Amino acid sequence: MHKIAFYDTKPYDREWFEKSEHPDIEFVYFEHKLDKDTAGFSKNCDGVCAFVNDTIDKDVINILHDQGIRIIAMRCAGYNNIDFKEAYKKISIVRVPGYSPYAVAEHAMGLLLCLNRKIHRAYFRTRDFNFSLNGLMGFDLHGRCVGVVGTGKIGQVFIDICRGFGMDVIAYDPYPAKSTDICYVSKEELFEKSDIISLHCPLTEETRHIINEKSLGMMKDGVYIINTSRGRLIESESLYEAIKSGKVKAAGLDVYEEESDLFFEDCSDRIIRDDVLKLFLSLPNVLITSHQAFFTSEALSNIAECTINNIMAYFNGEALDNEICYGCISGKKDGICHKKEKGRCF
Repeated sequence: MHKIAFYDTKPYDREWFEKSEHPDIEFVYFEHKLDKDTAGFSKNCDGVCAFVNDTIDKDVINILHDQGIRIIAMRCAGYNNIDFKEAYKKISIVRVPGYSPYAVAEHAMGLLLCLNRKIHRAYFRTRDFNFSLNGLMGFDLHGRCVGVVGTGKIGQVFIDICRGFGMDVIAYDPYPAKSTDICYVSKEELFEKSDIISLHCPLTEETRHIINEKSLGMMKDGVYIINTSRGRLIESESLYEAIKSGKVKAAGLDVYEEESDLFFEDCSDRIIRDDVLKLFLSLPNVLITSHQAFFTSEALSNIAECTINNIMAYFNGEALDNEICYGCISGKKDGICHKKEKGRCF
């Protein structure tokens, strides 16, 4: 029996992991996020299951390693919260790369539709028996140009949805998808031509604050911006100023760069000290959801199943298909990726 410390547990996490339970795995559930103060909870465990807003830095890696932890199973696709340099040759890290691209892409379109047709405002208006249409006018999506940044699985599904609406699609990705008819352009051309920009790329050094004062200045007046990827893709203060000036007509944000202590939590009885977030929430043309784009029954089922399979593959000595290949980040020996030979980074 392999005992796994499960951090940042929510009721829905436990429900779906218990539905997918494995006879050789025992999850020990903790409501606390993983950080240097809680890493000790995993003592006497064989592995750790973590999430997108957990802190997996140098201190945490070394605490876990000293306790005998050799596997961290991320139950998400993102991994920008992990210190890979410190983890290399100490702890193997696996993830869930594609739990449901439809869930995230559909949520992105939902944000766009809601903002464009003012559905969120109409909902509250009619509940007060106000049936006026003043201020609720939108525009036809048909024929509009949407710029998609990132054309992995989620980005490609979003492109298909946009084409279903009759939209013109252009895309930017430094690694274009092969065997597709996607119209790729430079990011500068995408910023200049798009009526709507939707972000579907990972957070890297190259994409951090890809939406900033300079790139916002290239965009059309009245552009719509949708982000269901990572909060730090957008420089929040610059976006707020662009919305305030009217440069950006509306923004749909499922992620926020300072979300880690807020999103997924009930903060209704707390004073929120993030002034930028409070300003965003005060604007009628900004729609914020709490990192819920992934949140469908199909996605949760896939996350649980894939995470358990990743854990068992590690303990059974099998190749780790979903291991993050961070050995290459630390430097290949002789220019060779040894994962291809052994099925693992180390």
